Amino acid sequence: MEIRPSEVAPVDVEPGVVEPGAEAGITSEEDFGSNVELALAATNQLFNARNSPSYVAQVLQGVNAVATKVQRTARPFTGVGHAGLKAKVDAVDLSRPLPDTAAALEELDELYLRDAIYFHDSRYAAHLNCPVVIPALVGEAVLSAVNSSMDTWDQSAGATMIERRLIDWTAERIGFGPEADGVFTSGGSQSNFQALLIARNHAVAKLRAAGPEGSEARLPHLLDRLRIFTSQDSHFSIQKSASMLGLGFDAVTAIPTAADHRMDPAALAAALAETHDAGLVPMAVVATAGTTDFGSVDPLAELAALARAYDSWLHVDAAYGGGLLVSNRYRHLIDGAHLADSITVDYHKTYFQPVSSSAVLVRNGAMLRHVTYYADYLNPESAAKAQVPNQVDKSIQTTRRFDALKLWLTLRTMGAEAIGALFDEAIDLAGRVGTLLAEDPDFELAAEPQLSTLVFRYRPVVDGLRLDEAASDRLNPAIRAAVFASGEAVVAGTKVDGHHYLKFTLLNAEASRNDIREIIELLRRTGAGLLASTTSASTNNKENAA
Repeated sequence: MEIRPSEVAPVDVEPGVVEPGAEAGITSEEDFGSNVELALAATNQLFNARNSPSYVAQVLQGVNAVATKVQRTARPFTGVGHAGLKAKVDAVDLSRPLPDTAAALEELDELYLRDAIYFHDSRYAAHLNCPVVIPALVGEAVLSAVNSSMDTWDQSAGATMIERRLIDWTAERIGFGPEADGVFTSGGSQSNFQALLIARNHAVAKLRAAGPEGSEARLPHLLDRLRIFTSQDSHFSIQKSASMLGLGFDAVTAIPTAADHRMDPAALAAALAETHDAGLVPMAVVATAGTTDFGSVDPLAELAALARAYDSWLHVDAAYGGGLLVSNRYRHLIDGAHLADSITVDYHKTYFQPVSSSAVLVRNGAMLRHVTYYADYLNPESAAKAQVPNQVDKSIQTTRRFDALKLWLTLRTMGAEAIGALFDEAIDLAGRVGTLLAEDPDFELAAEPQLSTLVFRYRPVVDGLRLDEAASDRLNPAIRAAVFASGEAVVAGTKVDGHHYLKFTLLNAEASRNDIREIIELLRRTGAGLLASTTSASTNNKENAA
């Protein structure tokens, strides 16, 4: 069927862009749909050889918009309230597109870029968000455009080989042997979940092999006996994983920590023995290499020995501390990681990669069979027997981005030692700031810094007495909220033994002690102002009552 041009309304085409349909030889004989003109025009936005000049121009507009905003932004946040921003976003009519990319970016500046929280700013000191390196941003641009899907070889080819090489590289850094394997994931929570899924299925397989009772029992019956042990300071994803795995939150035993917030091996030994004696199964021990609040690294070698004594899986959550694998000065802090059965590493934390970029690795690659499922339409078993490298065989995700490319370009451009040097600077800065806080009479430091986090609170002496706990618990969250609303700095908060504290997470190698000192002074001024207003209000209330 030929379509004559006279029967199709003309479509405005940007200069230098081939008229839609011309490349395919469409000349229009008859109308085959009321939206044919719209469909043909929309092909100008498809990324292909014909539209590559338009792709370059539009992407450069976006890159320039971000670069300009970063150059002109003088603080990490504007302090905008969520209600006002929600009203602006809700007012957008998504059924009426804007005329071009420039207009869309102008609107985006108002709705997002202006009020984004900028992690590269030296006064951002809140969560485990890192400033990102430029080679990784180049990788992000490449991978999103080519849009490889990492589930099967026939969708990813070279990307599969690059991801596998980076898994091998990370395994070598950990100290795993040649039988190790792993896969990239969306983040630490998913990596932890996959590791515990493997541990669960491994434990169930052992129960089924133990005798007729286990082999005939349905999975829910077997799960009721399984238990997980982890530090009381470990990441909440361990409890969430237990729930999603059908074990329930209460299948996780929180092991006390010592004063340095590292898991107490004696307490773990007692809990394991009690569980074993009760006829339950110690499925897994989860050690943490870099707790979210304190950066503490559990005694990995001691925990590994205990896990082996009870035939338990040892998983090491090194989402934060995984950067120690490339550290030039602090690598020893993660000694013993090679004894783990599985390990989580978040490259989007201490390798300075954009989110998302994480991996879960196992010491024995054969254990990945516990998450393998074959589908004839995607990854048939015959492909596995033919050694076709389908990454979905190792992953709990199907469609998955080529996030490994960001780390690859970073290593090929900068090298591992340069990444480690950035993390080392952050650790050094935390040590210097820790000294400042420890020597400051208005602040209390909850623990000595171990990686790049500091937990502390504003608790000054008032009328000769240290501010009481109740007043401190009201004051410190108010300080954090007020500072965030000002947009001048962003700090985090947490609880220690039920009491409210503030928290610095320092991952910016360009931040100086003076930069952080300015945040401390802002916290002090804010706290003093809130205390003064509270005291004044209390005095007025007493006078009115009298």
